[in-house]
Amino acid sequence: MLFPTFIFTVFFMVVWPLNWILMRHPGRWQVLMLVSGYVFYAWWDWRFAFLLAASTLANQMFAVSVSKSADPRRRKQILALAVVANLSLLGWFKYFNFFTTSAANMLGRVGVDWAAPAVTTVLPVGISFFTFMALSYVIDAYRGTFQPTSLSKFAVFLSFFPHIVAGPIVRPAELVPQFESPRDPRRIDASRAFFLIAGGMFKKVVIAGAMAKLADPVFTSPGTHSAPEVIIGIYAYAIQIYADFSGYTDMAIGLALLLGFKFPLNFNRPYSAEGLRDFWQRWHMTLSRWLRDYLYIPLGGNRKGPSRTSVNLLATMILGGLWHGAAWTFLAWGTLHGAGLVAEHRLAARRQARGARFHPPAWLVRLLTLNFVVFAWIFFRATSFSNAFAVIGRVFSGWGEAGAVSAGSVALIVGMIAIQQLRGQFGERIPAGVAPFIYFQF
Repeated sequence: MLFPTFIFTVFFMVVWPLNWILMRHPGRWQVLMLVSGYVFYAWWDWRFAFLLAASTLANQMFAVSVSKSADPRRRKQILALAVVANLSLLGWFKYFNFFTTSAANMLGRVGVDWAAPAVTTVLPVGISFFTFMALSYVIDAYRGTFQPTSLSKFAVFLSFFPHIVAGPIVRPAELVPQFESPRDPRRIDASRAFFLIAGGMFKKVVIAGAMAKLADPVFTSPGTHSAPEVIIGIYAYAIQIYADFSGYTDMAIGLALLLGFKFPLNFNRPYSAEGLRDFWQRWHMTLSRWLRDYLYIPLGGNRKGPSRTSVNLLATMILGGLWHGAAWTFLAWGTLHGAGLVAEHRLAARRQARGARFHPPAWLVRLLTLNFVVFAWIFFRATSFSNAFAVIGRVFSGWGEAGAVSAGSVALIVGMIAIQQLRGQFGERIPAGVAPFIYFQF
């Protein structure tokens, strides 16, 4: 189901009152949430509901086993098995064809003819999100920062329909404890919930939809557009993906709030960031924290010297790029951000070592950060390297041709960027038939 549809409205209007009626009866409430979560997920393809159930059972077993074991070696073995099992599941559905095709292409360049096997299967919606949430459950149990809960509560956590297909990536400690005690519907901030839902829908249906009309033709056929049109299309995509994804998570947060649950924020005016580190503390914040806590820090973080810190940053962002999609363009996007973070980190360290007092003005840092992020989005959106370079090349070669650039389109793009420069959450609350959300494919 998609949130801004009639069928979801009917679905939610049934679940919403039942949620509050059964809130004081935990067993019945959990059944309701499980049924609603699986109906919501199975509506897209009922077969993958079994995949979600298998992931739930397996990770509950891993979490309980690693928590109960007192043998450090045994605990590490269980954790390793859990990580391999989850990543194998993700790899089979999302990355198998990418890796085998890439291997066949590389072998072909050295004269080895190998026919790569192909898997013809549909990518389960939201598999990257619920796999990461399941992994955090097992890893937190291993670390002792969260004790495994009952199978029924974990099943509700993993299948909770507001976040199952596109986040936010909610951790067990952020949601499971909220299952413990009944909530009072009279104390729910309903006005904020409806504001988030309406604003999120506006972003998705109106803003993202309008930007898609500018961006899609440019990336589909860059050679038929003038340089100004291509530039507008590139910036339009930056607004589109922001409005699309933040709009979805605004709706998810609002819907969860109407059910009595609080989700962490996922966006905080990302295009006002002063540097890439600041950007990743504002963009898809739940993913950024997940990568930091479960990948970057375990790799060593910044504790093993400048060179190792650079390697860890680059590895984290490359894998973060691969998480978004099985294509070399996503790896390029992650590599660009990784390289940018490394350069930023080294520049800051050098400035600190020299005791430099000069700092560039905030507006200039924001402008440079914005344009770097927008440039990197080209590789995120492009279908191939040739497509990406065709778009980039057209920026420099298409100035001699006439092109129609709408003043209204420019104003909308500038306005969406400018409004994020305002303090507080105002920029996040400005309120896009409905297209699938971009992040469903990840």
